[in-house]
Amino acid sequence: MTRTEQSVEPEGRNTDCCARHDSPHAKPDRETPETPHERVNRRWNEILQETRVTQTGVQILFGFLLSVAFTPLFRELEALDRGIYVATVVLGAAATGSLIAPVSIHRFLSGQRMKDDVVEIAGRLMMCGMVLLALTIGCTLLLILRFVVPGVLAEVLVTGVMLWFGLCWYGLPLYLRRRADRRSRARDA
Repeated sequence: MTRTEQSVEPEGRNTDCCARHDSPHAKPDRETPETPHERVNRRWNEILQETRVTQTGVQILFGFLLSVAFTPLFRELEALDRGIYVATVVLGAAATGSLIAPVSIHRFLSGQRMKDDVVEIAGRLMMCGMVLLALTIGCTLLLILRFVVPGVLAEVLVTGVMLWFGLCWYGLPLYLRRRADRRSRARDA
């Protein structure tokens, strides 16, 4: 057998975990139980994927915000609009810090056997970062719409968008979690 044809699994290693997931006898409607080690690794990988998506968005938005102050029209902004701009930039910086923090925490604590703690803190930082990101987007939208749309229509549109974010980002996941809990309790009863 050539080197590339050899099994990836070291000999003598317990492969029950993989067999459990790949078994043709596994019921498709029920999830197979995870070991604590598998669960923390899965959760960490999910956080990494979520971080990649949100970091990219917040970094592009933050870069755009930083460039606004150097445009000729910025000098014409009213005091209120400048205040909105400052709040938006600060929120964007805070969102950036919160969404990048899991990477720094992982680097500092890698190999310390603290993955459970890292995953817990990273999850909380991601939630905080998403709230800050939503506020940053809302303030950015307000700043732009106040410049483009006359009257209170800008505030009405921003309120609608923020309610939509709240529904999509928080309301729907909480609803789905409660529904799953009810189904789980009904199944266990």
